[in-house]
Parts: sequence; C-alpha cells; structure tokens
Amino acid sequence: MNGKRPRLSLLLRLLHREYAAGIEAALVEAGFGDIRPGDAKVFPFVPPEGIQIRDLAARAGVRKQTMAQSVDQLERDGYLERRPNPRDGRSRLIVLTERGKAVQPLTAGAGDRIEERWAELTSPEEFETLRALLHRLLDRIADADAGAAERLTSVADDHLD
Repeated sequence: MNGKRPRLSLLLRLLHREYAAGIEAALVEAGFGDIRPGDAKVFPFVPPEGIQIRDLAARAGVRKQTMAQSVDQLERDGYLERRPNPRDGRSRLIVLTERGKAVQPLTAGAGDRIEERWAELTSPEEFETLRALLHRLLDRIADADAGAAERLTSVADDHLD
C-alpha cells in the first residue's frame, strides 16, 4: 500500500467485512436469505427478556435511527416483535420471535467456524494473542475514557457472536 503501513482501522474494517460475509453466507444457506446484511447486527444483542431500541442501538454501536430501521424490517419479516415494557408502560421492548430465536445459534456457530478458520490460517496461538491484545486495548481505552467505556459495554456481554 504505497510503502505505508495500512491503518489498523482499515485492517479491522476489512476483517469485519469478511466476517459479515461469512455470517451472511451462513444465513442464506440456512434459509434466512431475507435478512439484509446490515440487519444481522441486531441478533446478538437481543436478550430473552427483550430490550428497548435505544439500548439495542447502544449495544450494537449504531445510531438509534439506524437500529429502528433494522428493527422495523426484521419485524416485518417475522424475526422480531414489539411488546409492552412491564417496567415502563410508555416504552416497548424488542423481543425475538421463534423464527428470530433460530438465528442466534446459527450466527454464533457461523462466527465460531469463521474464527476457527482464521486461527488455522495463522495459528491458534497467534489468533489468541491477537484476541488478547485487542481485548487489552479495548479495556485500556475504556479505563482511560468514560465515554468510550459506555460505548464498549457490549464487549463484556457473554452472548456476542
């Protein structure tokens, strides 16, 4: 790349693009080809008890309006539904339908296979070193910046794919 080192952000974006393509292929193969590529980001962040759109957007790291568009589309396609929030009658919770619940383990399994392949392409040790270094960097960013810590809350969630 013209003798310059590529920015880390570019490398991460390219890896994310490859990861997303793998997830999309797994969805299509399993009969979920109607899920738009950008909408697949919703599934890892919907807990069984449901979640408000603003919290879903924060966890996924997208704008509320962007998330609302994804939720609208996924609701029309039968993957999500809105239910009254029992803790706040003015708001609604986004929950997975039975069809939507089938997507979470599928994408998680696809994500595992993608990472296993990447570990084979490097080595398991190198891949785990990369993961540990990225996690350490994220932790240190969160420790140094309260705003970043808020944005990075989803990293601690154990249901991410």
